Amino acid sequence: MSQQVIMPINSLNFKMRSDLHMARKLWHIITVSIVSYLYAVLDRKMSLQILSVAMFFFVGLDLMRLKSEFLNRFAVKIFGTVMRRNEINSPAGTTYLLSGVFICVLLFPHDVVLLTLIFLAIADPVASYFGIRWGKDKIINNKSLQGTLAAFVVCTIISYIYFQKKGLLLDRILLASLISGIIGALSELLPIRKMDDNLTFPILCSLALRTMFNVFS
Repeated sequence: MSQQVIMPINSLNFKMRSDLHMARKLWHIITVSIVSYLYAVLDRKMSLQILSVAMFFFVGLDLMRLKSEFLNRFAVKIFGTVMRRNEINSPAGTTYLLSGVFICVLLFPHDVVLLTLIFLAIADPVASYFGIRWGKDKIINNKSLQGTLAAFVVCTIISYIYFQKKGLLLDRILLASLISGIIGALSELLPIRKMDDNLTFPILCSLALRTMFNVFS
């Protein structure tokens, strides 16, 4: 009777940050879009309560799996298609994302957070896609000029539509949209030490957007 050979987790075929990894991008877009919708229709108190429960559940399980080989294998079996190799033995991107979103909802006003969430849902994966497919000119670390320009264009368009729908900054909507596009692109581009951009992107973006609103108001 042959004995089943259990392969080490590290030897399995996981995607790297430099891979296109469309399943992860789709997962990112769907999950952040759901968070954005819930935040748009719920009040701040309820949003914080739901985020607290989500963090307790997902972040708690994520940290527990890092201490348990069994739980880690189980998590890899369920979420392996959207995980990167570096996440096998370190916190997953969802942990950083939920933490960043929670901080933003806690500290910043509604329009700043909602616009940031829309940026995070769409511009971040778009920048990654363009950077991997056509990113020939590297700027910072492995991020490219092409990916950053894609983020700028997407964030600018999103901002213009958002300001029109909400009736915000209409007397200077073009300038505000361009500045918001720059904010979104730089938030995706700029590293803070070695911190995960799922954490740094929403915080940097919300802080800069809040400053812009304050100046224009």
